[in-house]
Amino acid sequence: MKVTVIAVGNLKEAYFRAAAQEYIKRLTPYAQVAVVEIPEEKTSLNPSPADEAKARDKEGERIIKAIPAGSFVAMLAIEGKALASERFADWIEGRRLSGCSHLSFIIGGSTGLSDNVKAKADHMLSFGLITLPHQLARIVLLEQVYRAFRILRNEPYHK
Repeated sequence: MKVTVIAVGNLKEAYFRAAAQEYIKRLTPYAQVAVVEIPEEKTSLNPSPADEAKARDKEGERIIKAIPAGSFVAMLAIEGKALASERFADWIEGRRLSGCSHLSFIIGGSTGLSDNVKAKADHMLSFGLITLPHQLARIVLLEQVYRAFRILRNEPYHK
């Protein structure tokens, strides 16, 4: 299976970069993983709603261009469906059994995701009602994808 993570912004801190690389390395036996970083639009310190919408739209255009053709697109959004780790593993397996060989996950930036990106999503996932910085959300996503593959193979890790 192929897994693509499309994320707005880059991992600035060395510890986030190290964590992402570690989970990508751990995922190698299970999936071909690619991370596509979309440049974050700069806004003022206190942007107006119109400035935030403009930033979302610009980022959204770049996100849509980065979505691999034919992939199943799941975006991370607070209003999405929250799943326990075992259910997330079942969800991934369900995609695979339905013929999906490529999952794309989208992580928005600090202003969220544009309506155009939301319209392209096949599914919305959530890590709960908390708000995570997008850098940390990427690490949590990679860890949960790794955990899901371990669960699916009945390998120890998830307890």
